[in-house]
Amino acid sequence: MDHLSDELEAVGLLADPVRRGLYRHVAAQPEPVSREEAANAVGVPLHTAKFHLDRLVDAGLLDAQFRRLSGRTGPGAGRPSKLYSRSERQVSVSLPERRYDVAGEVLAAAVEESLRDGSPIADVLPRVAHGVGRRIGEEYGGRGPDADGLELAAEVLEDYGYEPVVEDAELCLANCPFDRLAAEHTQLICGINRDLVEGVLEGADVPGLVARLAPHAGYCCVRVAP
Repeated sequence: MDHLSDELEAVGLLADPVRRGLYRHVAAQPEPVSREEAANAVGVPLHTAKFHLDRLVDAGLLDAQFRRLSGRTGPGAGRPSKLYSRSERQVSVSLPERRYDVAGEVLAAAVEESLRDGSPIADVLPRVAHGVGRRIGEEYGGRGPDADGLELAAEVLEDYGYEPVVEDAELCLANCPFDRLAAEHTQLICGINRDLVEGVLEGADVPGLVARLAPHAGYCCVRVAP
């Protein structure tokens, strides 16, 4: 569930020049690539290419399949070759962490619903943001009645880039995952933030806590408090 750690691990794999070269070659090809072809393209021994290609598969950056290149089938057709192609995974890293993908999901879903139903988008946005937050929170739920509410809320929000800290029995969010949008569209994005966090609290089944707007210099506009 730690999005930033997963992204950093994937980017770290591509820091190796050989691995990065293999990835770029495979990604640029219209058809899956064999180990031999990738090794020749990058100029490395076959065993080296095999090791790095399989590491990229393990990280989800490449997909692998087995296929006989001769096109023959049955006895005597030979063993299938392992072929590589770019996966659908997308990797993006920013520090401090930003989650514009979440904001984009909320906004796109709200526009679609508004166009479909004819409802004013101002009425749709809070409901959609709350629903997205609830879905996120449900991934962390089921801890039972004895779970510490602030601790659980902090765990969820930390994974989504909010950098929560506890001050005076309140959860303050030291980072806004939608910082650039919030700077230019403050009222809109702060409202989405509040409704999203409210949904997270509901989905994670954290009773007795609410998200409220409390703009403060150096913090996200939302605080979580009893």
